[in-house]
Amino acid sequence: MIRTIEVERFSLISFKPFDQVVAALYASIGHPDMAEFGRSTNEASSFDELKRAVEKGLSEAGLMLFMQLDHGAVVRKDTGRDTPRIIRFIMGNPLIMMEMAKHVPDAGSYAPVTVLLDERPDGVHLSYDRMASYLAPYGNADALRVAEFLDNKVETLLHEAAA
Repeated sequence: MIRTIEVERFSLISFKPFDQVVAALYASIGHPDMAEFGRSTNEASSFDELKRAVEKGLSEAGLMLFMQLDHGAVVRKDTGRDTPRIIRFIMGNPLIMMEMAKHVPDAGSYAPVTVLLDERPDGVHLSYDRMASYLAPYGNADALRVAEFLDNKVETLLHEAAA
């Protein structure tokens, strides 16, 4: 079976320097030691233990960084230039993912989410594909409510990082 999913991309442009936008976003999300995080969540013997392990890695905003990829570095190696600067943040909250996946298992394909920061001549672009748009075709109101909650969290962080 093949399902077509139309994705809504949230995007805004900041006129702050790229490094400042990156630093602001980075500061707004948690940074758990991923080896320790993996060990503690896998070894959790109850949901309460798992929840505590997850919450330990979350920022005040309730999100954590899973991985950061410097896509610009790959392009720059090929071109030998100083640009482009493109960073992909893979971030989220396993407890939010769980709430969506309870209703729509495919939510696990879309979470954690990606935020892309890239520097262009007109400014720093902050982009995010809305989780609600991924889950809308599944028609589950409960999963959609959680997805909209997540979208609001991420978009708020992006507005704050861009300001």
